[in-house]
Amino acid sequence: MKKYRRVIRTVLLALILAFVFRSYLFASYIVDGESMQPTLDDGNLLMVNKAVYDWQEIDRQEVIVFHANEEEDYVKRVIGISGDEVFVKNDQLYINGKLVDERYLDPLRPEDGHPFTEDFTLEELTGHKRVPEGHLFVMGDNRRDSLDSRYFGFVPIESVVGKVDVRYWPVNQLGVQF
Repeated sequence: MKKYRRVIRTVLLALILAFVFRSYLFASYIVDGESMQPTLDDGNLLMVNKAVYDWQEIDRQEVIVFHANEEEDYVKRVIGISGDEVFVKNDQLYINGKLVDERYLDPLRPEDGHPFTEDFTLEELTGHKRVPEGHLFVMGDNRRDSLDSRYFGFVPIESVVGKVDVRYWPVNQLGVQF
């Protein structure tokens, strides 16, 4: 009888810990679509750290999950944070006038000379010269096929679910850095 109590106690503790981790610290998401290729593929399973932004600020280049609307969550890369001036010229991204290295886009860049990312300024797209306070400007890595801030505008920081920490499926694409 004593043996069963220990087993039951251990199982209950494991269930409680799993509930806490799942509810408050981490979430699992499935990539739906090709907007983050080549970094993430349709069907990849991701572990999202829901608590990281309780201790640190969201930074440029991080891959995040956010609530796009009541039914959908999107996975995108943070391009601009509050106060940033963002523009693309000649297929090159500039933040606050400085060229940003985006090597993660190289596998998709066309060799035919056509731009991968069309030229834009925030003012042309949104009417704002800079990313407003409390908001982010996000884009998918597959710039030619991504529904992102160029189309739906800025993302309120409070809609961010968390930071993508791990891709765990498929196993041959297991990864931590994005």
